[in-house]
Amino acid sequence: MVSQTSTSMELASLRAQLGMTHDDVARRSGVSVPTVKRILGGQLAQASFGHVAAVAAALGAPIGLEPTDPEELCRVQARAKAEAIARLVQGTSGLEGQGLDSAEFARLVERSYHELLAGPRRRLWAP
Repeated sequence: MVSQTSTSMELASLRAQLGMTHDDVARRSGVSVPTVKRILGGQLAQASFGHVAAVAAALGAPIGLEPTDPEELCRVQARAKAEAIARLVQGTSGLEGQGLDSAEFARLVERSYHELLAGPRRRLWAP
């Protein structure tokens, strides 16, 4: 049986590896920041199972399943954010009558993806 402290330490370590703030975890999980801090601080008994499960899932470690590789979760997040950035640029350019063709769009996604992965991990999780 895994102890509460061990589980909290593993989740806290995963949060640090991902470069996520407590606010990032709270936003992704739908759990309040104080509850996230309580869970990651070793006070699992003071949190509901649903909140612990939501925090674990936000960190890519859903309860009952194998945890996600932190690097893979960062790559998935970087790709999603890069595509969102490219869509914003595409929309803005389209309004100006200078929309990007599909090849330019793909290059923008790739460049943004690599820049996001090369930069601070915190940028991956910011809104």
